[in-house]
Amino acid sequence: MGNTVTFPVNGSEASGYLALPASGHGPGIIVVQEWWGLDSGIIAICDQLAEAGFVALAPDLYHGELAGHTEMDKAGALMSALPMDRAAADMSGAVDMLADHDATTGTGVGVMGFCMGGMLTFVLAASRPDVIRAAVPFYGFPSGDAQPDYSAIRAVIRGHMAANDDFFPPEAAIELEGRLRAAGVDAMLTVHPGTGHAFMAPHNALGTQDAALAARLWPEVYEFLRSALS
Repeated sequence: MGNTVTFPVNGSEASGYLALPASGHGPGIIVVQEWWGLDSGIIAICDQLAEAGFVALAPDLYHGELAGHTEMDKAGALMSALPMDRAAADMSGAVDMLADHDATTGTGVGVMGFCMGGMLTFVLAASRPDVIRAAVPFYGFPSGDAQPDYSAIRAVIRGHMAANDDFFPPEAAIELEGRLRAAGVDAMLTVHPGTGHAFMAPHNALGTQDAALAARLWPEVYEFLRSALS
């Protein structure tokens, strides 16, 4: 359904996976990878979004590097070594490509991300408020000193977090929701009871996939994105 594409970034170029709907047009969604890289799970999610009528683009933030789903040490090393300025530039270039693509319809672009990509969803929403109108972060958000300017965000945020998550604790998600609202952002970060980190992951690498919850959430996510980007 999709294919690899390239797009300009600061005088160079980056690549990603682009999936188009059968209709040939639809709202544009940036999909931000987990710490594994641009893997089979992210590609499957892009294809799923295209089947639901969206134009989905996942930038390859690791520039071809990939960790297998049993290689958590390698995934952690790749994430730690990722230059945040390069990742921000690549995501911004992907936003421009998607916004200018003939297949993209509606107002603005949406973004969703998972794990590391959930954290970067907030970063992209803050850095590209001119285009990003909707954001759906899954079990990931900024922590520590590396915080974006939340007051810059113009997107509506509907996030989904895990109740049992050592990577991104639910208490911190609840605290962040309060900070976002205090900054004037229309934000809701739902902590789903009984879930573990990566509960939406189609590859189930951590053994925490909740297929029943995913089946319930995806239609809600689609409806939110269609409404926010219409």
